[in-house]
Amino acid sequence: MTILEDARRVAENGPVCNACLGRCFADRSFGLTNDERGRSLRVAVAMEDDEPYEDEDARCWVCEGESHRFDEYAETVAASLDGWEFDTYQVGTRTPPLLEENEALLRESADLPEDAGESFKSEFNREVGKRVGRLTGAEVDFERPDVLALLNVDPDREELSEHAVEVQINSAFVYGRYRKLERDVPQTEWPCRECGGSGKQLAEGGGEEPCDYCEGTGYMYPESVEQLTTPPVLDAMDGDEALFHGAGREDVDALMLGTGRPFVIEVKRPRRRNVDVEALEDEINEFAEGKVEVTDLAPATHEMVERVKELDASKTYRMDVEFDADVTDEALQEAVAELRGAIVEQDTPQRVDHRRASKTRTRTVYDAEGTLEDPRHAELEVHGEGGLYVKELVSSDEGRTTPSLAGLLGVGAEVTALDVVAVEGEDEGFADPEYLKESA
Repeated sequence: MTILEDARRVAENGPVCNACLGRCFADRSFGLTNDERGRSLRVAVAMEDDEPYEDEDARCWVCEGESHRFDEYAETVAASLDGWEFDTYQVGTRTPPLLEENEALLRESADLPEDAGESFKSEFNREVGKRVGRLTGAEVDFERPDVLALLNVDPDREELSEHAVEVQINSAFVYGRYRKLERDVPQTEWPCRECGGSGKQLAEGGGEEPCDYCEGTGYMYPESVEQLTTPPVLDAMDGDEALFHGAGREDVDALMLGTGRPFVIEVKRPRRRNVDVEALEDEINEFAEGKVEVTDLAPATHEMVERVKELDASKTYRMDVEFDADVTDEALQEAVAELRGAIVEQDTPQRVDHRRASKTRTRTVYDAEGTLEDPRHAELEVHGEGGLYVKELVSSDEGRTTPSLAGLLGVGAEVTALDVVAVEGEDEGFADPEYLKESA
């Protein structure tokens, strides 16, 4: 059976517009729009039947005239995106059930396979999408576009309005590394455990008063790396909210030094995306007032959030250690040598047991060096596998970590100061700003 015979049966189920006619045969001819394909088939059928060609002007019962409104929908999308900066886009369509039923009925009536040609939704996405690209100068992206326009097709709507289009603005991302230069600064906001972050408590006589525990701030600590870095990014991108994603975290009382820890700042519903990251880096560092410093700032993608969170990084720590009895240099060096290369078993530390599941983990100490400063004090540097609890590696945490420096020495040991001096991921290209710019 020829395509003209099939086209004749479709046209006989009229009134059917050229687009709906051509859509039935989108998989059997190429290089034309469905409207052009339908018109060509209609002309060919008329010539074969030796009848005058008549273009179909009556309202199509299949799409109810919606196939002639591509330009209107594209213009409505462009108007809805006015004021938003974006480089990539995607168009989606909600097809009314009645139109889907009409499509199925047309193919059934013409004795065509139910999946013949192309769907109304697919054509609408493509044809409106092409026009949106021309109007906005953006490029289509089917994976994760900057913006998504969802068309609400309704044949009963005579004039299109903002309700005909739903716009989804996807987040923008900035990658960098941070160095934390002051102690007692957590990575992210830490709501007060007593007032739950409200900053208020019940007063004796009724009503509310400032929380005694956090002095009304609502936070366990007044500032965090998140609070010291995200405001300039949020302001630069003019977004609704900024979220901080770090590659692990250091203890609140630890410094983060060396090349810093990888992070991504996510800005939700940004009105601007193409920001000067070098200027933004300076603004963040000025805003943080020396408490935190960021480097290697670069545009990034959503993929980088997962890569940062899942980074299997080893870390190098420098610690000041205090002993509760005298230690000789010989004993310290022997104990450090035992730790070097050791596989350590650690139960969840008592200090975090209230917020983490209790379990036993094994972690490797890749390298360790120790310097005795006096019989009661030493400096220790440890390079360990990600997830190694180094404070407990020193103290033993009442025997919950083995081996430990305290256990090997036979004296009590405590970390009095902790610095993270390196965070090293297995992916060598991870922290490369040029790679990040290319991937963005």
